[in-house]
Amino acid sequence: MSYETRKLPKKTIVIISIIIALGIFIFIWLEVLKNQKFNEVLADLGHKDIKNLKVVNRINVEDTITKEKSYVYKLTFFDNTLNKTCIGFVSKQKDKTYTKDFDCK
Repeated sequence: MSYETRKLPKKTIVIISIIIALGIFIFIWLEVLKNQKFNEVLADLGHKDIKNLKVVNRINVEDTITKEKSYVYKLTFFDNTLNKTCIGFVSKQKDKTYTKDFDCK
């Protein structure tokens, strides 16, 4: 028994390549936008001169008393004014305000 394999048509290969390239482009674009957003948020919270910002994860949390849902973002960055690496949490409240809890070492 010999099996023959059919080559994929060039049109299909081109379409698959375009979809993969588009997916990579969208992923990188969303990461850049997320970092720009948190650069602005950290500037509002008092960390104006930062570099190497990385959003580690986003957690959905709920206040046990008020039952209000909000988001908590875990961030790492290097603060140039303090010359320290900071890691911590930024929480987004229901009224679109942010609070911080950072540990800089």
